[in-house]
Amino acid sequence: MLIGKHLIDPSDFTREEFRELFDLAHQVVKNPEDFRKSCEGKILATLFYEPSTRTRFSFEAAMLRLGGSIIGFSEPNSSSVAKGESIADTIRTIECYADIAVMRHPKEGAPRVATQWLSAMPLINAGDGGHQHPTQTLTDILTVELLKGSVENRVYGFCGDLKFGRTVHSFIKFLSNYEGIKLVLISPEELRVPEYIREEVIKKNNISCIEADKMEPYMKEMDFLYMTRVQRERFFNEEDYIRLKDRFILDKEKMKYAGKETYILHPLPRVNEISIEVDQDPRAQYFQQAKNGMYVRMALILKLLGIY
Repeated sequence: MLIGKHLIDPSDFTREEFRELFDLAHQVVKNPEDFRKSCEGKILATLFYEPSTRTRFSFEAAMLRLGGSIIGFSEPNSSSVAKGESIADTIRTIECYADIAVMRHPKEGAPRVATQWLSAMPLINAGDGGHQHPTQTLTDILTVELLKGSVENRVYGFCGDLKFGRTVHSFIKFLSNYEGIKLVLISPEELRVPEYIREEVIKKNNISCIEADKMEPYMKEMDFLYMTRVQRERFFNEEDYIRLKDRFILDKEKMKYAGKETYILHPLPRVNEISIEVDQDPRAQYFQQAKNGMYVRMALILKLLGIY
């Protein structure tokens, strides 16, 4: 049972609990209208200390489609945080008003700290710094299942900013629960996956892994190529960002190297790492992936509130 639990890190749920969640998500995808009054009288609080479009909108759309209501802020300057209020006081106050909350924060570990001050309200991590983004991972896994039927025995390519990309870290960590996973990690030396992902996730679970600085030689064997942007907001040095931001650009020519069923994913927003011309390719699934995010968040809200 997931009722009342927090989702801060992919390890917070068991594999059986995730299976329960994804089974419900598949039902939501097939018949979303069946759930449109499920959360009447319930309130979701969205606490976004960092800018967000897809994640915040998808959570809000999910709750509204379930018949619930929304309160919250989309930037700290519009809340009492601007007056110096602590996370502890903010979250304890929000629990007085809402049934469930979502938090995005620039500092790694902030949502985990917030859970220490909660008595009953479930809290969902919508991204903490360059650390984790578990609901994007739920989105990614649901998309994989809808496209390929199963997660196991697949080749997953990740390209771009693998150092600061919290979506990449969460996805790899989640994939470590499955058999037959192969990874191709494509990035410049400066943006390789952090050591803790390499040692505590990839090596510890004996996952087959190739690290490379070119995508073309490996694209044909991939089931999925997960593109990411180089994140300007994570760099301390503007010169480094400018030097690395255009290192990997997926365009129509590069798509010729991909297999017929190599699907392209992206957590969005994109800058220029995927050319617009790729959008017309049926293998480009990133906008459908964004829609799937709303469905899986609908399922997550229903499970954490104990409605299904």
